[in-house]
Amino acid sequence: MVPERRRLLSRRWFYLLLLLPGLLFALPLAEEDLNAIRSVTDFYGQRAGKRMQAWRELIQRGKQQQWDEKRALTEVNRFFNQMKFLSDVVLWGKNDYWASPMEFIGAGGGDCEDYSIAKYFSLLELGLNDEKLRMVYVKSLTYQQFHMVVAYYPTPAAIPLILDNIDVAIKPATQRKDLVPVFSFNGSHLWLMKERGQGQLAGSSSRLTLWNDLRSRFSSEKLKRPKLNLDD
Repeated sequence: MVPERRRLLSRRWFYLLLLLPGLLFALPLAEEDLNAIRSVTDFYGQRAGKRMQAWRELIQRGKQQQWDEKRALTEVNRFFNQMKFLSDVVLWGKNDYWASPMEFIGAGGGDCEDYSIAKYFSLLELGLNDEKLRMVYVKSLTYQQFHMVVAYYPTPAAIPLILDNIDVAIKPATQRKDLVPVFSFNGSHLWLMKERGQGQLAGSSSRLTLWNDLRSRFSSEKLKRPKLNLDD
């Protein structure tokens, strides 16, 4: 099979996998979900709209079935790890850009921050407490570069579980010797990570400019058009 033909078939299977849960468990969506789907469809195209619908159906299914936290982590991690990895320079024409979940889904890909942000906001929607979640900026020893993951703390003193787009299996932080934590944050706080634990509180997460910009765009649903259209 020629490479181009193989690439097109892989894409079709990807979209089928995104849509399959919705086909099997069709759920009525709230008006705000339908509006979001229409916005993404109008701005990014039909395939992006289907991805958006699959995400909103995932969230509604989790709420309806009252997933426990372990199930929510598994489903959200699996869903977003299907997206394509691309650097901010290639996709957005910027050295560093934190995409909102709608932008990430609309574009059909992104970098490690985009995976982590989409997972974080999805888990909040599914009812997980913000105090149990952090986005952690780490250094990947495997790739010798900075990286971002999501950490889930079952209890404040527990060893966190790591949701990652590189190693897609959810593992305790003690099993991720390839990651060295630098700092972490959630909706309220910022921590400096001096060790593989809670870290030292360093103030409010509002100190992070990119985080403030992201939350502003996310709350107002302002969308940015990517430099590269993955659906072309």
